Amino acid sequence: MKRIFCDHSRSRFYLVFLLILAGSGLFGQTWLTDLGKAEQEATLRNCHIILVFQGSDWCAPCIKLNQEIWQSEEFKAYASEHAVLLKADFPRKAKNQLPPDQLKKNERLAEKYNKQGFFPLVVVLDNEGNVLGTTGYKKTTPEAYIATLKAFK
Repeated sequence: MKRIFCDHSRSRFYLVFLLILAGSGLFGQTWLTDLGKAEQEATLRNCHIILVFQGSDWCAPCIKLNQEIWQSEEFKAYASEHAVLLKADFPRKAKNQLPPDQLKKNERLAEKYNKQGFFPLVVVLDNEGNVLGTTGYKKTTPEAYIATLKAFK
């Protein structure tokens, strides 16, 4: 016997599917890659910007920072309410290379905020791009790392 799904059943299926995706973290925090957009969003949300300089495919402390802090549920909850996330990535592997226009944006960010070329470097900015404080990778808990970021206000 052939089963025919009515629209109502299909709608329920899609709703359940979306809920599963949301719970799996696929709709996690959004990392911007443009300072102007980050400043606009920070102004609208009345929050600060967390700018991260990283080498996502070669820098061991950058990878640890991502795994231990940025991917933690505690940080995701904090960032969703209190910060705009901005990433300046400098990958080295050919398969991970950025488009030329993005690489230029990241280089301009580095010229302004990371002249020494430290990786990872976390720069907390106000909504106008002024530096409030800097930090890097620390072997600590997400809660303690968040406290460090909050102290820069």
